[in-house]
Amino acid sequence: MNDLDHILDKAVQGGRLAYEEGVALLASPDLLSLGRAADLVRRRMNPGKVVTFIIDRNINYTNICSCGCRFCAFYRREGDPDAYIISKEDLFKKIEETLAAGGTAVMIQGGLHPKLGLDYYLDLLGSIKERYQIHIHSFSPPEVAYMARTAGMTVREVLAKLKEAGLDSLPGGGAEILVNRVRRLISPNKLSWEEWMAVMAQAHQIGLKTTATMVFGHVETPGERVLHLVRVREQQDRTGGFTAFIPWSFQPGNTKLGGDTATGVEYLKTLAVARLMLDNIPNIQTSWVTQGAKIAQVTLAFGANDFGSTMLEENVVRAAGVNYRVPVEEIVHCIQEAGYTAAQRNTGYQVVRRFPSA
Repeated sequence: MNDLDHILDKAVQGGRLAYEEGVALLASPDLLSLGRAADLVRRRMNPGKVVTFIIDRNINYTNICSCGCRFCAFYRREGDPDAYIISKEDLFKKIEETLAAGGTAVMIQGGLHPKLGLDYYLDLLGSIKERYQIHIHSFSPPEVAYMARTAGMTVREVLAKLKEAGLDSLPGGGAEILVNRVRRLISPNKLSWEEWMAVMAQAHQIGLKTTATMVFGHVETPGERVLHLVRVREQQDRTGGFTAFIPWSFQPGNTKLGGDTATGVEYLKTLAVARLMLDNIPNIQTSWVTQGAKIAQVTLAFGANDFGSTMLEENVVRAAGVNYRVPVEEIVHCIQEAGYTAAQRNTGYQVVRRFPSA
């Protein structure tokens, strides 16, 4: 048995892979062996042939941001002609459209607006909960940390107030790569990886579940990609609050960072290694938003068990020039065509509807 086979067999049998073993897997040219092992781990952690997805909407309450990340094509400065803050009328209309489409959640995110205070966010949450029964999966760690800093409060105090006002869970945005060398290059004005993780730890401790993400394929090394996975895994050991891991490939269009998009092979390899390394996170979500439906289908044999969101609305990736649209019917078809049973879930990964086989 060679070194690669030994590492893969260890993961398949439920052993925990070390950092060095993850780096070796990313360096391996044997894509099919990685995929096969990741699929076996997926079957052990999520038995059966069910692949889930969620109907929700990503609502950006503002595109005004003081952070100026080099990889982001979405943000605007105050005074830009297309800068905006969403009106409540538009917000409610988007939520009503989401509910009408069978949606169960909204993911509300925005930039680090220099003039929006904590009261704005508390009022936003309260006004939604007064009118609608819908899960609010919103505000990434950079937003929460920024709210705390501008309000002169601790992160825990802010999270408690957001939860009381109606926040149900947090998305994992703003993680990018959890290595400060990388963060200084691509998002020098954003919080450190330790601060990102501290927000997640506090959220988990007060009962708010979260996801974790990774944006790869820009300036990070393979080792830094694996270190990101190890740091997420270590946090999960401590608090158990991550429901899913979502790797995204960097989209360079219209960004200051520029560069090339990660290939489909690189995406499949990274997703498979994530499944093999993250032995304590139950769900791996594919990204048809950046990869398209065909590659997303292939990921179902490379460790993914969730097709992600229908994303009735998505603006950040679209601003980088990538605009894949996949309606519910097409997601169900893609899952079934790949040989799986499609099921709609909620944010907590509870199945709310199964679709009969085609």
